[in-house]
Amino acid sequence: MAAERESVIPIESDADVVTARQQARAMASELELTSTDQTLLATAISEVARNITTYASRGEVVLSVIRNSDNIRGIQVVARDDGPGIENVELALQDGYTSGGGLGLGLPGARRLVHEFEIETAPGQGTKVTLVMWERGSARAA
Repeated sequence: MAAERESVIPIESDADVVTARQQARAMASELELTSTDQTLLATAISEVARNITTYASRGEVVLSVIRNSDNIRGIQVVARDDGPGIENVELALQDGYTSGGGLGLGLPGARRLVHEFEIETAPGQGTKVTLVMWERGSARAA
């Protein structure tokens, strides 16, 4: 997949989370993603970016307009930090599990909201979550 355009947003506060959401919505709008898909993407970004402020203090969200080998465009979101990492990813992806006092819906919720979801993490190594939302009609085939 090739990135056509990229925007890097440092994440250190809730205001930065809002900025990441807004920039993702703008990119998604330019790609003519539906308003529903724009909202789903923005919500997923909120979940993963808030995890940065909650668990790692700081990190970044990288937004990219991508195109796959079938020439289908999408928005890729990479949220990464150098925080404590996640000890048990399988457990962290279960609804209701939380290690931070929240509702435990962040990662599993984000996974359900987008077309592609990948997480790379290890204790003491930080976390990288990659989300992709493809153009409508091409999502599952991409």
